[in-house]
Amino acid sequence: MLNKIFIMGRLTRDPELRRTQTGTPVASFSLAVDRDFKDKSTGERATDFIDVVAWRQTAEFVTRYFTKGRMAVVEGRLQIRDWTDKEGNKRRSAEVVADNIYFGDSKRDGDSGYASGGYGQDRGYSAPPASAPADPFGGYSAPPADGDQFSALSTDDGNLPF
Repeated sequence: MLNKIFIMGRLTRDPELRRTQTGTPVASFSLAVDRDFKDKSTGERATDFIDVVAWRQTAEFVTRYFTKGRMAVVEGRLQIRDWTDKEGNKRRSAEVVADNIYFGDSKRDGDSGYASGGYGQDRGYSAPPASAPADPFGGYSAPPADGDQFSALSTDDGNLPF
């Protein structure tokens, strides 16, 4: 049997960390996940709000580094729970139990540092400054003095396989 799920979306709220009676950390949050197709009448994509539960180190990780609006990729399994509400009615809930959680956006897309817990004053996402092109290794480099974004290689490495 196989029960494996991958979802990618934005957190709808900050993860909530709790502990069981034995002290095991458990975090719960939900992801807003857009559907792959558009509604024919409105032309808009529908969004599903999927509940996620993470345990132990994964729970502590998601609580420490993720906040509302942050893009996350969750790998886990689908779990269906049967429960009884306060009025005695039988209910059923579906949730994803996370095995791994990955960043779905770059640090630069969301924030200047994870420890601040926010994404600027409006808690939104902003593009990098236009005056500084992005460095593929995580920082910003100054643009070349002549304004050209590209330069010729000074030597030919004939050992390249392509």
